[in-house]
Amino acid sequence: MSTNSINGATDQESLTLPLLTSHRSLANSTSQVAIVGANVCPIESLDYEIAENDFFKQDWRTRGKIQIFQYVFMKWSLCFLIGVIVSLIGFFNNIAVENIAGIKFVITSNMMLFNRYGMAFLVFSVSNLVLTLFASIVTAFVAPAAAGSGIPEVKAYLNGVDAPGILSLRTLFVKIIGSISAVSSSLHIGKAGPMVHIGACVASLLGQGGSKKYRLTWKWLRFFKNDRDRRDLVTCGSAAGIAAAFRAPVGGVLFALEEMASWWRSALLWRAFFVTAVVAIVLRALIDLCLSGKCGLFGTGGLIMFDVYSANVTYHLIDVPSVLLLGVIGGILGSLYNFLLDMVLRVYNLINEKGIFYRIFLACSISIFTSCLLFGLPWLASCQPCPADASEACPTIGRSGNYKKFQCQPGHYNDLASLIFNTNDDAIRNLFSRDTDSEFQYSSILIFFVTCFFLSIFSYGIVVPAGLFVPVIVTGASYGRFVGMLVGSESSLNHGLYAVLGAASFLGGSMRMTVSLCVIILELTNNLLLLPLIMLVLLVSKTVADAFNGNIYDLIMKVKGFPYLEMHSEPYMRQLTVGDVVTGPLQLFHGLEKVGNIVHVLQTTTHNGFPVIDDSPLSESPVLYGLILRAHLIELLKKKVFSSTPVPIGADAFNQFSASDFSKKGSGNGDKIEDIEITEEEMEMYLDLHPFTNASPYTVVETMSLAKARVLFRELGLRHLLVIPKISSRSPVVGILTRHDFMPEHILGLHPLLFRSRWERLRIPLSQLFKIF
Repeated sequence: MSTNSINGATDQESLTLPLLTSHRSLANSTSQVAIVGANVCPIESLDYEIAENDFFKQDWRTRGKIQIFQYVFMKWSLCFLIGVIVSLIGFFNNIAVENIAGIKFVITSNMMLFNRYGMAFLVFSVSNLVLTLFASIVTAFVAPAAAGSGIPEVKAYLNGVDAPGILSLRTLFVKIIGSISAVSSSLHIGKAGPMVHIGACVASLLGQGGSKKYRLTWKWLRFFKNDRDRRDLVTCGSAAGIAAAFRAPVGGVLFALEEMASWWRSALLWRAFFVTAVVAIVLRALIDLCLSGKCGLFGTGGLIMFDVYSANVTYHLIDVPSVLLLGVIGGILGSLYNFLLDMVLRVYNLINEKGIFYRIFLACSISIFTSCLLFGLPWLASCQPCPADASEACPTIGRSGNYKKFQCQPGHYNDLASLIFNTNDDAIRNLFSRDTDSEFQYSSILIFFVTCFFLSIFSYGIVVPAGLFVPVIVTGASYGRFVGMLVGSESSLNHGLYAVLGAASFLGGSMRMTVSLCVIILELTNNLLLLPLIMLVLLVSKTVADAFNGNIYDLIMKVKGFPYLEMHSEPYMRQLTVGDVVTGPLQLFHGLEKVGNIVHVLQTTTHNGFPVIDDSPLSESPVLYGLILRAHLIELLKKKVFSSTPVPIGADAFNQFSASDFSKKGSGNGDKIEDIEITEEEMEMYLDLHPFTNASPYTVVETMSLAKARVLFRELGLRHLLVIPKISSRSPVVGILTRHDFMPEHILGLHPLLFRSRWERLRIPLSQLFKIF
């Protein structure tokens, strides 16, 4: 990942003397580490570009129709397996949370029936603490990469950023177990974000191309040993995760398209749709199983709880102002939510840096604080008499329902306990429910909203798997219902519909998605008649929130330090050329290179790509031949295809290699130069790099606009972009651009005056604004 600049060799014996003297001598000082889950880890870039060298071309020429059929068949088979496995995991997660949390609430409620309130609180808080402690210990010690929602990590991966452990088998298991335990502990977190990460892990593991360690080396799997195919599978996996979390197959596809993927094409759309269709079919079959009573005491919730509103909806023009108000409120609150969460995450990072003990202590502290609020706040609400026309048992004792008894006398219920002393899933169902306009008090809804707003902020960022989707839905639904109660009879919409629109507005204000959120909410509520209102509220909330800050996941990626390339370029990038940001030093190889020079460069640098040049006697003047990757050089050194004289190797040398030798290794399995033993005699031998060098790398002239080069780099999914001189010089290469060269921190560090000019442009509208007031 390190950026290179200009050093070369005047002869074939040395690579340390400069070919061209230049002012570009400063190394890129931007951070090449990021917070992955809960740990600080080194990061790399992914090789989405195909290395079109002679060996690659010959390998493809030898492939017949059978191999092409194998590739296509395995691609669709893996998509089918992703859909089945992710749907089974999603079903298992929901049933596990329903039963663990349900048993906890039943035991607590039974104690309260006998007025044993102190013992009930002790059981409730200790069970939550034990579940949180288990989730935090497993996450901190086994797989720190599993902490958080995982969506920022997967989104960065699909942008071309790789980090150790984010899609490993260990992370997958901890994500599943930790998510069940953490969500069951009554922390104000969700399981939708972890499901996206789980789907990505499943897809990545299936696309590893087999494993020698576990003797899964079926030759059909070798076709997927590259970053391009794995990227497509991970995209399908993220779509399957959302589809399994919300039973929203079309919403899952659109979520992957709108929020996750940086590269998209029609073939990928078709495969993602196939994956989510498989998820929908499997979940439908499993839901029928639960409806027959075979999923435990509390198996009727979970996957089917969001199917809560299917009545005919009628609305008129007079309802539009209140819907617009919801959109504005959602935009303001969503931007405030993002700002506060960003601040809290920065504070948590300072605590997490002190060690594992502090991370676990922080998680346990949040759990104890949450238990105190959830058990204590319902005592502030007054008991309400049960309605005579209640559609379900009133009061509800222990199990999920709209009418929690809590501390009330027989025939009465505690409306705040129905929301706060409950799982998030049941709280959403209660808020979305129709024909309950008189069920909740103003004070109860307001207390619940404030509690959810701040608990979701403080609960995210601790060392447990935690999602944001469900807490945001709960928070938005609470203030949406509150607005509906304020509007009252002035609107033809009932309070449950206002809760749905409030959830949509808060989702739009914090996550800034439109199309995918609209479809997800429609699939959740099972009512297409809501489409115009949901579209309106999402457009307004996103527009308002964009005036303050960015997408919540983009802010989290920035806090974590991921070098994510946005779709748009900063305006100041058009004032710079690529030559203005290329830094050094650059290491060059000759087409016929001494083994000792190659070993020295690999041992003393961390670069992953090296330009290969030809000069005398192969060329009259130095000319760029191509680019060779570090992994390919290590493979060549392992095979020891050396010659005693600097002469090209013959075609028979290809017989010593197979396509799998140059394919991408699995997670953390890459070879290192330190593991290769080279004798002193071999150090003096030569290696022909021509057959293994990508002879057609992407290049740009040094005078190209930095903004234009950035668009090229992102759209093509490059890891290296060679910069060549505009006029002939002693060196055919000026430098190499990597993603770190496009980071604002690096550019503004090289050109600090640009930072000043940005603030000067911002000061003009602010001064005009003050004049107006």
